[in-house]
Amino acid sequence: MRIRIDAVDLPGRTCPAPADRGVPTYGNIHVAVQRRDRPAELLEPQPGDAASATWTLECTVVASPAGTEVKGPYVQDRLGRRFIYLSWGTVDESGVFSMFRRAKLMLDVIPTEVLAAAAHTGLLVGRLGLTDAYGNPLCARVEPPHITWTAEPAS
Repeated sequence: MRIRIDAVDLPGRTCPAPADRGVPTYGNIHVAVQRRDRPAELLEPQPGDAASATWTLECTVVASPAGTEVKGPYVQDRLGRRFIYLSWGTVDESGVFSMFRRAKLMLDVIPTEVLAAAAHTGLLVGRLGLTDAYGNPLCARVEPPHITWTAEPAS
């Protein structure tokens, strides 16, 4: 199975730093999917001012006593909860990405029938906007209604 993340409403290339940190505004921000247990390994960083961003991840769906589990190189597993990290970071002149916040796209909240249908069709799609209520990059745990999960035919 594949998971495709379709993102719109990116926040732009700058982000003001929290006032209590005493650091300047973050500039030249990008967003990417982070590989499991390898924070420096990012899938297709996209500029923060892109009109949209799409990532496609290979994964497997496995039946377990707890239900259906999604596994793969970009699926995180912490304390029994599975999710995908979208990492926000700055990119310097030499192309080095420095993460400053992340969003967790929670997989364990996907309705059972949607996950079963996606396992059958071969494609699970998550659609979301990447700007929070304050105009900054979306971070923290992301669950419906902030993300919509659907099963779609694999192309």
